[in-house]
Amino acid sequence: MFQQIQLRPNEYGVIACPNLNGDYLSDALAALVGGLGLAPGANIGDNCAIFEATHGTAPKYTGQNMANPGSLMLSGAMLLDYLGWVEADRLIRFGVAVTIAKAAQMAKQGKKPLPVTYDLARQFDGYTQKDGVKSSVFADQVMNNF
Repeated sequence: MFQQIQLRPNEYGVIACPNLNGDYLSDALAALVGGLGLAPGANIGDNCAIFEATHGTAPKYTGQNMANPGSLMLSGAMLLDYLGWVEADRLIRFGVAVTIAKAAQMAKQGKKPLPVTYDLARQFDGYTQKDGVKSSVFADQVMNNF
């Protein structure tokens, strides 16, 4: 299942599985989009829905201003879409996408620091986690790119 969902994710719209297996699969899929720091999460039922960052509370990063807020931002965007606030959802997604695209462009030019958090910065060739910015700076960048 891991291989199929990673190689052909467009063939899957919804996956229902026990909680532990769902956790493994969601973590594997998050790796395809930049890691747990970017992957939004939602549990949607018939009468209610819960939206959350997939990385949980990340207690080891408490007070360090370094946890990627992208997952929480994108989870919030899904909540806004669920509520019918489509324009607000679009603005958040656009801001995140533009910020990451700017980081990719800067990486091609060899510039530092990249306007993304440490976990994303280290995914660019030749960059390490030290080439990223603090969570608050990333959040500001996203808001500036709406």
